Amino acid sequence: MPTLPAPRDPLPIDAALPELLEALRKRGRAVLEAPPGAGKTTRVPLAMLEAGIPRAGRIVMLEPRRLAARAAAERMAETLDERPGQTVGYRIRGDTKVSAATRVEVVTEGVLTRMIQSDPGLEGLGAVIFDEFHERSLNADLGLALCLEIAGALREDLVLLAMSATLDAAPVAALMEAPALRSEGRGFPVETRWLEAPVPKGRRLEEATADLVAGAVGETEGGVLVFLPGEGEIRRTEALLRGRLPADCVLRPLFGAMPFSAQRAAIRPETGGRKIVLATSIAETSLTIEDIRVVVDAGRARRARFDPGSGMSRLVTERVTRAEAAQRAGRAGRVAPGVAYRLWTKGEEGALAAHPPAEIEAADLSGLSLELKLWGADPAALPFLTPPPEGAHAEALALLGMLGALDDRGAITAHGRRLAHLPLHPRLGHMLAVAGPGAATLAALLAERDPLPRAAPVDLALRLEAVADPRRFAERRPWTPNRAAVDRIRTEAARLAKAAGDAADEALSTAAMAALAYPDRIGLRRRGAAPRYLLSGGKGAVMAEEDPLAAQRLIVVTDLDGDPREARIRQAIPIAESELRQLFADRIRWQSVCDWSRRDRRVVARQQERLGAIALDDRLWRDAPQEDVARAMLDGVRELGLPFSDAARRFQARVALGRDAGLDLPDLSDAALMATLEAWLLPHLGDIRTAEAWRGFDLLPALRARLDWAQGQALDREVPGAFTTPLGRKLPIDYSGEAPEIALRLQEMFGQTAHPTVAGRPLRVTLLSPAGRPVQTTMDLPGFWTTSYAEVRKEMRGRYPKHPWPEDPRVADPTLRAKRRKT
Repeated sequence: MPTLPAPRDPLPIDAALPELLEALRKRGRAVLEAPPGAGKTTRVPLAMLEAGIPRAGRIVMLEPRRLAARAAAERMAETLDERPGQTVGYRIRGDTKVSAATRVEVVTEGVLTRMIQSDPGLEGLGAVIFDEFHERSLNADLGLALCLEIAGALREDLVLLAMSATLDAAPVAALMEAPALRSEGRGFPVETRWLEAPVPKGRRLEEATADLVAGAVGETEGGVLVFLPGEGEIRRTEALLRGRLPADCVLRPLFGAMPFSAQRAAIRPETGGRKIVLATSIAETSLTIEDIRVVVDAGRARRARFDPGSGMSRLVTERVTRAEAAQRAGRAGRVAPGVAYRLWTKGEEGALAAHPPAEIEAADLSGLSLELKLWGADPAALPFLTPPPEGAHAEALALLGMLGALDDRGAITAHGRRLAHLPLHPRLGHMLAVAGPGAATLAALLAERDPLPRAAPVDLALRLEAVADPRRFAERRPWTPNRAAVDRIRTEAARLAKAAGDAADEALSTAAMAALAYPDRIGLRRRGAAPRYLLSGGKGAVMAEEDPLAAQRLIVVTDLDGDPREARIRQAIPIAESELRQLFADRIRWQSVCDWSRRDRRVVARQQERLGAIALDDRLWRDAPQEDVARAMLDGVRELGLPFSDAARRFQARVALGRDAGLDLPDLSDAALMATLEAWLLPHLGDIRTAEAWRGFDLLPALRARLDWAQGQALDREVPGAFTTPLGRKLPIDYSGEAPEIALRLQEMFGQTAHPTVAGRPLRVTLLSPAGRPVQTTMDLPGFWTTSYAEVRKEMRGRYPKHPWPEDPRVADPTLRAKRRKT
């Protein structure tokens, strides 16, 4: 094994190396937590190499970003007095420096997945280091899960090490079944300075950051590293700072899309001036930017989140977490004591989340799901630190099936295998694979942020025109393309054209290519004045009425604003129906549809030629079967509710009372009826198909049919629908109140010595005067005869002298007649 030169400058990580190397020798696995500036990225791989860990094979170290991977490899090679590609090399997109002599290979995280998929045994590889694992990218989580499975099934000798500055080490150590080690201390102390008051609402981030940077430059010495969320904020802050800083200050932007030469200029020492680096989170980890003594943190970070608007992951701007803020502040103490300025108050810091969420929890999972299908494993069978959410995984599988990457059984197809090897989202990979190199520019455009300002029309063709000739476009159109975005699109398009290979169909229009990528975003304009569209995936979208494409019948939508109810269209292109029929001939089918129309408040029966949720042809279905109409009407019933008549309500109440009394009867409560409509109502609907007809529907026969003969007999016996008076009259019993109730003339109850009951409960009896006015309400008729009747008789005799008022009603005959006149 090579003997390394003595370190030029001691670093905090050096003290932890013996324990780490011993753990790797004994266990083959470890989790290392080391504060920012400890030196783990460049010290640990070389220390492992010198210690003979692993015994055979290369060490591969993963870095989340290309710049960090290349810089780490160059720094380690410099330590060995070599050039990259000898003992230490790197492999990143578009640039590789490795050789047969390479023992340490620094790669970006996606490269490991490709290595594993190509060679599951990882022949010639002895150790994998997951650097900056706290960032929890999809590729890092997947890579660790695959490596753990490989180590358990094929390669017991595979050494695994997870490293981070701000990692919650315990869960990772438990997953890896490895010891958790920590390197204490940082290179130099860092003083933290907060704002005295919050940034006023409405003030732009760039303005507040520029003020803070200008103040920090005036109060400190040495280079300044400013953290901003993205390129746009960097450029605007750079413009605000020009002319405000001392003449010796040199502004250096640093973001991922820059040429590597410009990135190197930001990293290397500045000769003859004070360097002010305006950087994204690319500078958070694994990079030592020379001469930095001061950090200014704008408190924002960009994270990958699933964007319903694009159907893919997009970067969104969020508040930093406490872990990220600590990581950033540590940049100020790498080479000397430093100062960290934060664009928030100390009181606001308590509201920050502790750690950033894992990308797997919120990002689009189409690429991950495709990799899992290629690997041949269900996510539940792999040791993920955070399992993929089931809903997001199911959506991803549905999309992959739509793109032809999976067959009807859910197995990966030959086309899916090809998509897995293309450096694109599966949507765009499918488009490129089918359309060939001609789709490369469109694929690069759809993967990049819109090069035109938000005020531009939605037409996708305008974006392609701007990319083709931005100068001429700006002369002819009122919108100026973002030149940096255009340059990135062109560069990426050239790379993708080489990866495309032979096309299955090179004669496709731009609209047809877009439809390949977005088969679920083909929009059909709804009827009506407003430009509202139904998309083939079933969602709705709306376009600005003044947009030139607003009158188009069929469009392909490539970007939406993500509103879950009715998204606003941000990018689209018109498409001819003939192109759709040619592209999706195998998916366009005639369907007979019976649906309840909420707008028309009736059942609508149509025969439609459908592509997903949209109907390319729509005809009236005149002979729709009655059962289909009735089933559609059930949706109308769910909207309209049940039209109870008084008789139906009485029957419902009788059944409820019978159930309370212990009778074996079905549940006819409103909730139960609505939940079981198909079981009891469907056979009785007949040809009912409108809201008006439904309002006149008699529910009682359908409710009675819920009871069999024996149940009906038991109900009539125990909870009758009517009370038979002593005169033989049948009075409906009112079951709507707290107790069953009847009302009748007092004289009709003469001779009744027992109080009437229902289901063992006394009826509430309202006794009426001859004029039909309530005289007494009782639930104890014998008690009334004995007590209160005498008073009632005294009062009523004078008022109604023609009607009988016997002294003892218990032995009198019931009657509804008045006394006969004396002759």
